[in-house]
Amino acid sequence: MIQLKRCGYNVIHPEGFTIDRPHGSGDYLFLMFRSTMEIQLQGQTIIADKNTYIIYKKSSLQFYRGAGCPMIHDWFHFEMEDAEDFFSQLNLPFDTLIRAHDPFYISRKVNDIQLEHLQTGSFRSEIIDYTIRCFFMKLSDIRNHVENHEQISKYYDQFLALRNEVYNSPWIWFTVDQLAEKLRLSRSHFQHMYKQIFGIPVMVDVIHNRLGYASYLLENTSYPVSHIASACGYENSVHFMRQFKKFVGLTPSQFRVKSAGPVP
Repeated sequence: MIQLKRCGYNVIHPEGFTIDRPHGSGDYLFLMFRSTMEIQLQGQTIIADKNTYIIYKKSSLQFYRGAGCPMIHDWFHFEMEDAEDFFSQLNLPFDTLIRAHDPFYISRKVNDIQLEHLQTGSFRSEIIDYTIRCFFMKLSDIRNHVENHEQISKYYDQFLALRNEVYNSPWIWFTVDQLAEKLRLSRSHFQHMYKQIFGIPVMVDVIHNRLGYASYLLENTSYPVSHIASACGYENSVHFMRQFKKFVGLTPSQFRVKSAGPVP
């Protein structure tokens, strides 16, 4: 089982900071650099670009400091009995700088791990163990998926930034042509690359995002369905209700009643 020792999300040192552990920290350390760092690695001092990460062994030299101000990083220390085999199977090497192809995902998950660390409950240890294992498995999947495919690697950052824009604006109705134009790709090439990178057709992804936001509003607000339809970018409530029923399997009203649970 993975035991979380300490965790830090979006840790900022305005004036910079230096970590110097010649013999390691005595536990494993995952470290995500969100600002440019100066680190010592394999006997050399190198500059680590922001949006890179490293997994340190227990006794590995740990020397890093901000190459500018402020210094920003996410990190967590952990213990793990089967660490050598686990990371070998995932093809995630120790003491090696690895590019973070999806830094937003990493930061979100470290935040999740930190929040779980603050919780209490009968299954707290198990939840932390599963969360961290799934986190590392996802990093492995992303790395192998991107780095083993030249075309995906070439476009990944651009598509990821575009997808984040879409996800952060569920009230905007994006068309395929509009999205393709943002990346200066033809419609067909854009659709092919989107499906290849994310494993889902672009418009299905857009709809899932809009309906996910609609589900959140139905569960957590008392807004009428017509208001939610408008807030999710639908021009009329009928279209929204039909699409919601098609993808979710319930009408918006049925979903709201079901999510509210039984009346006490």
